[in-house]
Amino acid sequence: MAELAPGFWKNRPLDDLNPQEWEALCDGCGRCCLVKLEDFDSDEVYFTSLACELLDTESCRCANYSQRFDKVADCIQLSAEKVESINWLPSTCAYRLRHEGEPLPEWHPLVSGNPESVREAGISVSGRVTSEAHVHPDSIEEHIVYWVD
Repeated sequence: MAELAPGFWKNRPLDDLNPQEWEALCDGCGRCCLVKLEDFDSDEVYFTSLACELLDTESCRCANYSQRFDKVADCIQLSAEKVESINWLPSTCAYRLRHEGEPLPEWHPLVSGNPESVREAGISVSGRVTSEAHVHPDSIEEHIVYWVD
C-alpha cells in the first residue's frame, strides 16, 4: 500500500480521492452501521442502538468487509455521489463534512494521528450497541437512541 499524502483530504473533492484515500477518510465510528428506522410520513430517520450483524461492536470494524454487500442486503456502498443524497449520515461523518466543505474534527484519526481518538472522543459506537442478531425484529423501535445526530 502506498503511503498517503499528508492532508490529502483538505482541499480535494471526494470524487477525486483514490480508493485508499477514500477508505482512510472513514473514522471507523460505526455509526453508519447502526440499524435505522424511517418515518415515511415525515422522512425522519431514527438511529437505534442495534448494529449490523457484521459489525464487531467493540472494534467497530466489519467482520466481513470484502463480502458485506453479499451478506447484508441493505448495506450501502458510500460514494461521492451517494454522500450528497443520503440524509442520515451523522453530522460527524468525515464524508459528509468534506462534502459540505468542512474540516475534519480534531479527534479524527487522520488529524490526531491516533486510531483510538474516535473512541476516546466518545464518537465511536464501541461498547454502546448490540448486534441486531440478538434482538427480535418486532422490538427494534424500543432501541431508538438520540445520541447520534
